[in-house]
Amino acid sequence: MSVNITETNDGQLIEVELTGKLTGTDYDRFVPLTEQRIEQHGKIRLIVVLTDFHGWEVAALWDDIKWDVKHFNDIQRLAIVGDSKWEKGMSVFCRPFTTAEIKYFDLVNLDDARKWAAA
Repeated sequence: MSVNITETNDGQLIEVELTGKLTGTDYDRFVPLTEQRIEQHGKIRLIVVLTDFHGWEVAALWDDIKWDVKHFNDIQRLAIVGDSKWEKGMSVFCRPFTTAEIKYFDLVNLDDARKWAAA
């Protein structure tokens, strides 16, 4: 698994690029950063870029669900960027776990996703 995290807008916008299969170790990198930014700003915006994404290991899926429940109201906008119908379906799957505005973008429209999430 590869996880690349980029921050813009003084940490209010976090872009996470996920490649491969998400593991519990990957969450150990992601969770502390997002929780610091939520504490700092109140709400954050996320862009999740899925490149050749193969889902979650069981421990990572559990970590993901716990994070989603804990931060139900802390995400203002969530852009999911990918290149498959399965990834597009994730934008619908995420809705019950957050009050965030959620929008899916095809990978070729990554710049549009960045503009939307930052707006």
